[in-house]
Amino acid sequence: MRSVRPVKKPAAKRAGKVQNSTTQSITSGAALHQLSANEINTFRKSLLAWYDQHRRSLPWRAPQGVVPDPYHVWLSEIMLQQTVVAAVIPYFTKFVEKWPTVTDLAQAPQAEVMKQWAGLGYYARARNLHKCAHVVTEEHSGVFPAAQEGLKTLPGVGDYTSAAITAIAFDRPATVVDGNVDRVVARYCAVEEPFPPGKKAVRQYAEMLSEGRKDRPGDFAQAMMDLGATICIPKAARCGLCPVAKACRGRQAGIQNELPRKRAAKEKPQKYGYVYWVTDKRGRVLLERRPETEMMGGMLALPVSVWDTARSKIVHDPALAGVSVITEVKAVKVLHSFTHFDLTLWGCVAVVEKAGVFRAPRYQWVAPEDALAAGLPSLFSKAVKFFHKAGG
Repeated sequence: MRSVRPVKKPAAKRAGKVQNSTTQSITSGAALHQLSANEINTFRKSLLAWYDQHRRSLPWRAPQGVVPDPYHVWLSEIMLQQTVVAAVIPYFTKFVEKWPTVTDLAQAPQAEVMKQWAGLGYYARARNLHKCAHVVTEEHSGVFPAAQEGLKTLPGVGDYTSAAITAIAFDRPATVVDGNVDRVVARYCAVEEPFPPGKKAVRQYAEMLSEGRKDRPGDFAQAMMDLGATICIPKAARCGLCPVAKACRGRQAGIQNELPRKRAAKEKPQKYGYVYWVTDKRGRVLLERRPETEMMGGMLALPVSVWDTARSKIVHDPALAGVSVITEVKAVKVLHSFTHFDLTLWGCVAVVEKAGVFRAPRYQWVAPEDALAAGLPSLFSKAVKFFHKAGG
């Protein structure tokens, strides 16, 4: 029986200790149970057997027996960051049809990449995606590094994404922990400490289950994700179908649906602003490319004012105030939720006499019917639809 490699901690902070050559103790706030090498082996064997029968069919996932394409794995993992699978599938399909290789993507204009990304959110991902494609093409001859440390040097590739690519694309041992894996491990090991502090213990358990294991590391990583996505689901775990339910400590304690516990979320702050439907004498609509240092950077959008936490403090965009008459449209009120705040935008219309004041590359004039096809973030797509309904 192979011994489990202990999790290394500084001596002053070590709360657990190795019990013998086959067991290991993990501590996070209070002492937890041990995982034996036999239990780890049984867990992996049961999970992989289940995965062989129930693996999800996803467009970026290689069929059994086929070597995965690192480009597909990387692209999907970037898109899946804070985004659900159902939303990613059409974008992934569109990207690989348009740019079949990482070199094709690198050669595409950034504006076109941003346009194709529109609606998927978290637009810094798209900018880093394009930068990363350039680095892989120019510095690695179009071949992704196979080692996790090498992957972490790429733009937009952090600890999780590098681990996922290492395991899935190159079938090398790596600890892959996403939201689904968090839930599986928290329940199986009965980690009751609320997240985010409880994530530390989950990570340590996940390392024990995966670190150094050379038996199908890519399949194991995907099996953990699939188990969390289809069986060990939030609020209503389907324990009767789970291949590892028998040894699940959360289920034994009857608390599986309570885990992982999370600290009460803070109420989101509210921000306010104006969004503008600006037209010229020819009836064209003004679009603005947002600065890359701001939210939705690099994307085309309708012009907006600065957003403030108090409606009484918001002022009109100075670039518009001096060249047009601005009228508020009561029928246009756009509500949108970001990760860290909620936003309310009131619609305003403005007609400018001299369209030449707004020059490329920052500004573009388009026909009203073409605004939605310009690749706007979802916030501004909603605004365009409101303006159309209001007669804009």
